[in-house]
Amino acid sequence: MDKKALHTLSYGLYIVSSRKNDALNGQIANTVVQATSRPPTISVSINTENLTHDYIEESGAFTISVLSVEAPLKLIGTFGFKSGRDIDKFASVNYTTGITGAPIVRDSTVAYLEAKVFDSVHLSTHTVFFGEVVAAEILDDKEPMTYAFYHDVKGGKTPPKAATYNEEPSKTPAAAPETSRYVCTICGYIYDPETGDPDNGVPADTPFEALPADWTCPVCGAAMDKFVKEVPTPNETKGK
Repeated sequence: MDKKALHTLSYGLYIVSSRKNDALNGQIANTVVQATSRPPTISVSINTENLTHDYIEESGAFTISVLSVEAPLKLIGTFGFKSGRDIDKFASVNYTTGITGAPIVRDSTVAYLEAKVFDSVHLSTHTVFFGEVVAAEILDDKEPMTYAFYHDVKGGKTPPKAATYNEEPSKTPAAAPETSRYVCTICGYIYDPETGDPDNGVPADTPFEALPADWTCPVCGAAMDKFVKEVPTPNETKGK
């Protein structure tokens, strides 16, 4: 079976949030789907090991914040590659509380949906929650971010616990050519000197070795010692 066929399916990129008593949490997800129109219902697939899963089960409610194409990798990294068990993800973002009590992320968000869970299906590693939409609003006229845009333009990676994660087989060419790009071993972000890291003040054409000593991965916050030099595949080499 060629799992790359799954990559042809279209997705968006969202922050799914919920609460448990006074605690708030959220995570990145791309598996949000409108299920029916009357009444309006949506579904989302969440890994059973994630903290957000526990919060949705406990509260019976969740919100969907639809990210724009301008959403910075740092925001995506906070909600996609860090755990609410370790940090307060909402400490550094603007948010409001919906009618269900679940938080709504306002930063880089084009719209939000708020839903009350009325059913769920437990799969092997994930639970699909079905919710009736009880509130919704357009917040910005910017273009929503697609999952393809996140990968192809932003250079983002898929966390292993994501519903759409497909592990790629390792490829090591017999004689790897020299490269100037470095890969974060924590989240897979690739630092490319040709583009730099403009969101964090690093201009294009800045070699990895010339980065400030306190520079960290813009996605997961890992230090520079967590980066290794990229090993290009033969196909990538031909394309350069």
